[in-house]
Amino acid sequence: MILEAVMLNVKNGLEVDFETAFKKASNIISSMDGYLSHELHRCIEVHGKYLLLVRWESLEAHTIGFRSSPEYQEWKKLLHHFYEPFPIVEHFEEV
Repeated sequence: MILEAVMLNVKNGLEVDFETAFKKASNIISSMDGYLSHELHRCIEVHGKYLLLVRWESLEAHTIGFRSSPEYQEWKKLLHHFYEPFPIVEHFEEV
């Protein structure tokens, strides 16, 4: 299992729209092969900042399976325009 961790900075004033779009996008990611679970957390101290955590069976399930899929194109359309700056995606393994 690997953990994808992404700090998302949503453009000011678009937080409610982002959260609505994310609910729709959740159905996309949760249907993918190799997907295990995900969580979206809203930062208490910084308005518009979110932490996305996604658990995948393998790194390739995310980087190849999901990102090369038609479903990822829909994910991008729903979510990517909300981010400023565009986020850095990192992957972690348990120690």
